[in-house]
Amino acid sequence: MRIEENIKLGFKDVLIKPKRSILKSRAEVELVRNFNFRYSRLSWSGIPIMASNMDTVGTFSTAIVLSKLRLLTAIHKYYSIQEWEKFISILSSDVLNYIIVTTGISDLDYFKLKKIFLLSPLLKYICIDVANGYSKNLIIFLKRIRDTFPDKIICAGNVVTGDMVEELMIAGADIVKVGIGPGSVCTTRIKTGVGYPQLSAIIECADVAHSLNGKIISDGGCINSGDIAKAFGAGADFVMLGGMLAGHNECEGTIIKEKNKKFVVFYGMSSKYAMDLHIGGLADYKSEEGKLVKLLLKGSVKNTILDILGGLRSACTYVGAKNIHQLTKNTTFIKVLEQENKIFNHIN
Repeated sequence: MRIEENIKLGFKDVLIKPKRSILKSRAEVELVRNFNFRYSRLSWSGIPIMASNMDTVGTFSTAIVLSKLRLLTAIHKYYSIQEWEKFISILSSDVLNYIIVTTGISDLDYFKLKKIFLLSPLLKYICIDVANGYSKNLIIFLKRIRDTFPDKIICAGNVVTGDMVEELMIAGADIVKVGIGPGSVCTTRIKTGVGYPQLSAIIECADVAHSLNGKIISDGGCINSGDIAKAFGAGADFVMLGGMLAGHNECEGTIIKEKNKKFVVFYGMSSKYAMDLHIGGLADYKSEEGKLVKLLLKGSVKNTILDILGGLRSACTYVGAKNIHQLTKNTTFIKVLEQENKIFNHIN
């Protein structure tokens, strides 16, 4: 046993220090980024924000809306081959440029992934998603996927330390997903005592990834557009959103009516509810590491995305950044004890 004495930070622990700017308007900020990837040799252009591969967020309906705004969607892994076939048959090639196919690491997942990619040669993104990215089985599966799909963009995770980012990238990942326990409906930190504050995880993992010509996704912990700006400022190449995009018309979740109001069920993918729904229940050797909540139905996800992008543009103007890449370079974090004046937050 040992203790690391230096303090690790989350989004709530910092603010971005403003700097002199020559930008005249938020409209001057360019949010689209262009990326080239280490192994696949493919390029991608778009706004580097993506919907999480949760089954009430990373849906086909969400993907159609987000693709029109040039944002990515990590499609959840519980759609059938038949559902994928129907979905792909109605899509344009441009929409497929913003689709990420999610997979687990079992043999069944492997063969299902191969069938999905046979449906269209235009699919090019794979997300290998496990809760514990420190598993040896993830490395073995990642190498298998890289051998099978040498020309695809492969993301793997989740991890929170530079040593594992390095190992995943050496094994064949173009992108590593960073985050353990920060999600709004994740209880891993409570149930296991394991985790890492998200801001420090991004900073440390991005440093290693960029030295290897790789990329990282910040996955989890954002509750507003300011947190997204902080994630990019810390060095994230992409930011994945779950809770912020939950509760919308496109989420395909269960809708509950109470007192003339509509609510959508939202839950962690390691919750008992999700396991009952998808894998026949919670195994005796497991505990649930997610919770279930009801969210007021928010309408179209497009409105939320536009609000997020507006906040991100505003953040860039405060530090004189013409684009997201400059936001990273222009960010200075200051540690704080408070974020906002909350005096009117609970007034009815």
